[in-house]
Amino acid sequence: MAVDASEVSKLDVRPGTLPESMAAWVIRQEREGEPKDAFEVEEIEVPEPGAFEVIVRVMAAGVNFNNVWAALGKPVSVFNYGDHPTYGHHIGGSDGSGIVWKVGEGVTQHKPGDEVVIHCNQASYEDVEVHGLDPLAAPSQEIWGYETTWGSFAQFTKVQAQQLLPKPRNLSWVESSAYGLTYFTAYRMLIDRCRVQAGHNVLIWGAAGGLGVFATQICRAAGANAVGVVSSPEKGELVKQLGAVDYIDRGEFGEMMRTDANHPAADPAADKERFKASRGFAKRVKEILGDAPDIVFEHVGQATFPTSVFTVKPFGKVVICGATSGYNLDFDVRYLWMKQKEILGSHFANAYECTRANRLMAEGKIRPVLWRAMDFDGVPAAHQLLHENRHAGKIAIMVGARDTDEGRHVDGEGAIWAEVGA
Repeated sequence: MAVDASEVSKLDVRPGTLPESMAAWVIRQEREGEPKDAFEVEEIEVPEPGAFEVIVRVMAAGVNFNNVWAALGKPVSVFNYGDHPTYGHHIGGSDGSGIVWKVGEGVTQHKPGDEVVIHCNQASYEDVEVHGLDPLAAPSQEIWGYETTWGSFAQFTKVQAQQLLPKPRNLSWVESSAYGLTYFTAYRMLIDRCRVQAGHNVLIWGAAGGLGVFATQICRAAGANAVGVVSSPEKGELVKQLGAVDYIDRGEFGEMMRTDANHPAADPAADKERFKASRGFAKRVKEILGDAPDIVFEHVGQATFPTSVFTVKPFGKVVICGATSGYNLDFDVRYLWMKQKEILGSHFANAYECTRANRLMAEGKIRPVLWRAMDFDGVPAAHQLLHENRHAGKIAIMVGARDTDEGRHVDGEGAIWAEVGA
């Protein structure tokens, strides 16, 4: 049956009652490939909430690179794990805001009509790690909307009750829909993994990117001094607006980037020049901050990691959550053990961390940074933009929302609309 994507903001049921079907952007295994072809809008049966589950009417959704991977079926196909074998389809979307529409058995803290933001970490209530260690350590841990099939690119989505956070009243549906995945990741990295404190010095790679814009603001809120690495003076001015002491244009030290060609085993002379550039970079960081950084905020990986380990101060910490330039890392380990530095891995955030971070958003101490809002029919095009690296920042999708201001209830600073990128 044909689905009219332009009608998704209209419903003929009230909170507490679910329609039989909904419009959803669906990927199926036989369509894996370019995002513009993999996503198709379909009429899908609306799921019922199970125990400790909630059905949310999606008002807006955030676009992340994970559903480019889902569309491509690379590096792995999503259809081989999670709940995909049960349903046979994938509805993506790991960020979203919306209205609680129906709650399942055992849910006591949420009711139909509540306005919420959704965080994307799921884990089984039965895993012991959830009850004493950290849900991120649970064997069942999954990212909703990527490793599960019920994401936010649909009129309704199914989530665990623990995923719900109060929507900041100062933000619209669009503004509150697209910060969770990156902001909560940065929060865990700096606040809980590194214990950032007032007066700490922090080096942020890709400071104008999806993670970096929040890392910069978190440092400002914590009273830490941040220097951001960016790709242009215009992006440098943005990170200064967000609270950085100053910025470094990475083009000035391009030779420091690790590549396969300048690997010591491939070309010792080239690696010597790379290390010389890293020393110059570390000197610049120290000049800006007045000392070497206590913390290096990493997510670039192969290209920058040797410089990160060298640059961080003795007893300092390098925290990493990803590796956009490559995940096979090498570095001179003498700078690690002789200076007693630490390397910390970090992955998303748990519900308690998300709750604390979301309060800062509601208080206006952290602001979303968005590039563009698109209508519901823009889901394939948005992911194609990411795939081809033709986007210039975070993209939100309007689902139930009809414009970018709907959903704001009180005055206050909203999102920063800007072109951004690492």
